Amino acid sequence: MKAYLLKGIGDFEYTDVEKPSCGQGNVIVKVKAAGICGSDIQRIYGNGAYFYPLIPGHEFSGIISETGANVDRAWLGKRVGVFPLLPCKKCGPCKEGHYELCRNYGYLGSRTSGGFAEYVSVPVWNLLELPENVSFEQATMLEPMTVAAHAMRRAEAVQWRIGAAQGRGSGAGQAGAVQGQTVAICGLGTIGLLLYMLLEEKGQNRICLIGNKKYQEETAAGLGFDLRLFCNNCTTDGDKWLDETASSGVDVFFDCAGTEESSSLAFRHVKPGGMVILIGNPGSDMRFDRQTYWKILRNQLTIKGSWNSSFAHEKTDDWHYCLDLIARKRIEPEKLISHMLPFDRLAQGMELIRDRKEGHTKVMTIL
Repeated sequence: MKAYLLKGIGDFEYTDVEKPSCGQGNVIVKVKAAGICGSDIQRIYGNGAYFYPLIPGHEFSGIISETGANVDRAWLGKRVGVFPLLPCKKCGPCKEGHYELCRNYGYLGSRTSGGFAEYVSVPVWNLLELPENVSFEQATMLEPMTVAAHAMRRAEAVQWRIGAAQGRGSGAGQAGAVQGQTVAICGLGTIGLLLYMLLEEKGQNRICLIGNKKYQEETAAGLGFDLRLFCNNCTTDGDKWLDETASSGVDVFFDCAGTEESSSLAFRHVKPGGMVILIGNPGSDMRFDRQTYWKILRNQLTIKGSWNSSFAHEKTDDWHYCLDLIARKRIEPEKLISHMLPFDRLAQGMELIRDRKEGHTKVMTIL
């Protein structure tokens, strides 16, 4: 089969490799769509992988073409999304059903070969069957969408009321937005933009957007986002802008950027008793000074980390929650796909992101 094989940092080749075997409890997924994540760029060109050779790629969807031992053959031909984390199911968090917190996890595309290939071996446990009205492109967007949803749901302890504001949310029994609350999102890549979509669907009607690229502003405008609360540079203009737009501070600040500047901005502008949700992967060491510590202490801020997403074969987990939103056309994540490339040109998409050759959101390939 054809695949993209990583042999070392920067040594990335489109080549012929042996098709994977099924294995007990696994299926073979014929990949139909795969997306490039920023972490793929770091793995391929920056920090490297856990082992070589490796087939990267953890955002993908496809069709079941083979089933292994102890797998119901009814899976054959099913259209599926794939949860890429491979939990050990033995550690404390796994036993409690918090598989995203597994202490000994594997991961498709980083700790074992993944979706930048024509075929992938996947445990049947990691599959999510797709409704007929959900496309492969939409299913591939489930991975980043669930990461955003996980962060949003981590913030629901800020007492967002039951029911949606102005009838825009998901309905009774799910947390909606509190009128008058202000939320800030810093970092408008795919995760930040999806987070806006999810918050708006909940009924949140006051969302400050903080980006650093003109293309992000143009993308947000094209998607119909409310740009009355948009700042295009958090490092030079963020303090003044937030003082003007949220003078009493924001209730929840989502840091999707993962920089020292963005986290410091968050701590400065969350109101007393507010919450900071840290989502973005850090690109370097993070530090904060004594004044920042005092702000956390004296303002009794809540700081939460948010990593990955919940998948527990339950309708309430992040993956089923997001799939339901897509199937009901409440959210259309495919609108964030800026580049669609044939499989043999996927490396060009990598270089486009690495070299920042042009504005982009989600770069995807169709097989």
